[in-house]
Amino acid sequence: MSRPSVQLTQVDAIPLAVVRRRARPSELARVVPEGCGLVWDFVRRRGLEAGRHVALYFNGNIDLEVGVEVRSAFDEQGEVVRSSTPAGTVVLAAHFGPYQGLGSAHDAMRDWCKTHGHRFAGPSWEIYGHWQPEWNADPSAIRTDVFYLLAP
Repeated sequence: MSRPSVQLTQVDAIPLAVVRRRARPSELARVVPEGCGLVWDFVRRRGLEAGRHVALYFNGNIDLEVGVEVRSAFDEQGEVVRSSTPAGTVVLAAHFGPYQGLGSAHDAMRDWCKTHGHRFAGPSWEIYGHWQPEWNADPSAIRTDVFYLLAP
């Protein structure tokens, strides 16, 4: 599998509906889909206009927010709260393939930043494409966009 190409770009904040979690690396494969499902159920019950699933990571302890892009205002309820992705200068890589291979995108971004003299500002996030039926037969087509906010 080839490493994804890395781009330097500016992004705006994306409004989110999320649940907050802390997870160990071994728990992410369960925690992320579970959180996305909880938020998607919340969004669907309220008839909110929503987009892709997002996981926003804050630190090495893996404090994270998991949820969906939202295009309409909503009242927070229970665990589901308003949030947003960071705005600013980021490095971005599109990973194609199963989620277990996302480490290659993260590695490529760390290497690119080291080579080009950039430092991470802390948060990183993954935006998962809407599931396509053909991905069941060809998981190499699954798209996940990975972002790291850069320090000024």
